[in-house]
Amino acid sequence: MKSKFILIILSIGISVFPQKYQYQNSFGKFISASSFYINSAGFIYVTDTNTDEVYALDTLGNLKLKIGGFGYRESAFDDPVDVFADALKLYISDKNNNRIQRLDKNMNFNFQIYTRDSDNEAERFGYPLSAVMSNQGDVFILDSDNSRIVQFDIFGNFIRNFGGYDYGNFALQNPKQLAVSKTNNIFVIDGNEILIFDQYGNSITKISGPEDFISIRIIFDWMTLSTDKKIYIANLRIPEISLKEVLLEDLPLDTKIVSSLIFNDKLYLLTNKEILVFNRI
Repeated sequence: MKSKFILIILSIGISVFPQKYQYQNSFGKFISASSFYINSAGFIYVTDTNTDEVYALDTLGNLKLKIGGFGYRESAFDDPVDVFADALKLYISDKNNNRIQRLDKNMNFNFQIYTRDSDNEAERFGYPLSAVMSNQGDVFILDSDNSRIVQFDIFGNFIRNFGGYDYGNFALQNPKQLAVSKTNNIFVIDGNEILIFDQYGNSITKISGPEDFISIRIIFDWMTLSTDKKIYIANLRIPEISLKEVLLEDLPLDTKIVSSLIFNDKLYLLTNKEILVFNRI
């Protein structure tokens, strides 16, 4: 399905009054963490592409569960690059296995979405980079093989794809990660741009940022965008998206950011090795 409409193309307004956060503590011990997410119950899920494992921690940093290891069987992974979680389910982007694994909140395997060998070209995806679920149960997968988004229902049945080469100015070029808002809009980072689509694959708006983004997270109303050195946040309750650059007090200069998110007024920053926690000041 081709894009039906374009509302506007915006430039991000960076606030002249940056939001400040003070370092509180750190926890976790990873080798090469690739992504993290926190669900409404406060459990943090982390993927590690070195160990091919997924970890569940509480907000105090206590390890509750872990699964994985290299392989092709259920609950094994080959390059788990992204994780999405709600109160009951997890979706793991198992990149080199060309699949999305769905787990329950205790990380027991439910089922997988795999279409690499499908006869239906429209539903095929390969080397998925990210997957999210809307509050209506639809699953949106970032297909790096075809630079598009492939949409399935909660049972893994194909619905549509969008953002491909036929989307003109909204065709994805080198997308990195997905996020979904409370209103079921899909946000995709692609270089220094954020492309926004509705749940039916229609383009809504395109936002140009100051530099390339590597991660996007939306938790409740807060969107967090990360580069390897900077973090920007926006409150999505405000109709016009306006980013504030975050200033992190006591952050070591050599810190390389992997991802970040805001939960209960705290900012959580993921590096390859650990999670740093900051309080708003």
